[in-house]
Amino acid sequence: MSPVAVILTALPVEYDAVRPYLTAPEEITLSDGTRLERGPLEGTPWTVALAELGEGALTTAILAKQIINELAPEALLFVGVAGGLKDDLQLGDVVVATKVYAVQGGKLTPEGHQERPESWHGSHRLVQAARSALRELRPDVRGHRKPIACGDVVLTDPDSDFAARLKRSYNDAHAIEMEGSGVAHAAHLSRQLDALVIRGISDFADPGKSAADSSGSQELAAGQAAKVAIAVLRKHQPAPEETPGPIYTGDHIDFSGGTFHGPVIGKQSRP
Repeated sequence: MSPVAVILTALPVEYDAVRPYLTAPEEITLSDGTRLERGPLEGTPWTVALAELGEGALTTAILAKQIINELAPEALLFVGVAGGLKDDLQLGDVVVATKVYAVQGGKLTPEGHQERPESWHGSHRLVQAARSALRELRPDVRGHRKPIACGDVVLTDPDSDFAARLKRSYNDAHAIEMEGSGVAHAAHLSRQLDALVIRGISDFADPGKSAADSSGSQELAAGQAAKVAIAVLRKHQPAPEETPGPIYTGDHIDFSGGTFHGPVIGKQSRP
């Protein structure tokens, strides 16, 4: 059976950017009713399952965990758009999340909001694949390997209290979006699953967001993020298949007082 990589998206524009890379995708339905399209990624060993989950980290976390449980993927990518937080970003740039912050936890005190952040690091293997892929995609893609902030907030006011909190407590975050922490948390609960968040910059988290979106910036950003995601999967190799191999279970004493080697059972990795 081919190894499975899952690509999750929130919005139709994000889904539509990834789908053309799948060869003859077929629709599948999970036990909870979640629908995905699944097809081979040409030129790789991967079968890619693609889903559109809707907005919000909570929904993403729940559905991502269901998808992981039923499809048992080796890699999980969240691909979509985000608002840029740094002056050196341009529309269509792609941020590969070395770290994902969940930014809304905290404690309200008379002295103000005290942060209680959570964070998850991107898979080392996938981040390394992304570094290599981004080098090869230059100059068609401007890539950044930086942290991303995640909260159930659409930020359009750079002077708001929330924006000030981001600058004060998450100053290394290069983008803000809504679902990455849900994916990261689901992957964290699934043991050794490799996961990565990849976001294209479609606006700058300011009052110009609506104008940027209407100009086609979301299509541009989603397309660039999808291009990076596919390049990452082309670089990333599935884990070696396991085949039956010896595991020594110890010596045993027979009834005549002699000893014999116990049976060999279990699996070992194929070299």
